[in-house]
Amino acid sequence: MANAKKKRPGSKAWMLGVGLDSDGHKRLTTGPNFVLAGGSEETHEVMTEKAIKINEKLAAKGKQLEEVSHEEFDDIAHSVGLDRDKPK
Repeated sequence: MANAKKKRPGSKAWMLGVGLDSDGHKRLTTGPNFVLAGGSEETHEVMTEKAIKINEKLAAKGKQLEEVSHEEFDDIAHSVGLDRDKPK
């Protein structure tokens, strides 16, 4: 973690989910470390489920979101079915 940015005391990490499809309803769900906005009912439900699962995995490790590296977060996200888009 030689290149890791130094964390400011009291800093908090957040996950932001934005659903780009719509069924005409406005949806906003917040949690202790996430905000999810938009999406159809199905998309919003999937985003919510994945955010909760990420938090469960973090809790099982005894860590907060701001305490994990980018690589560790990617591993956790992948384990709940999220994949990072690869640049084209």
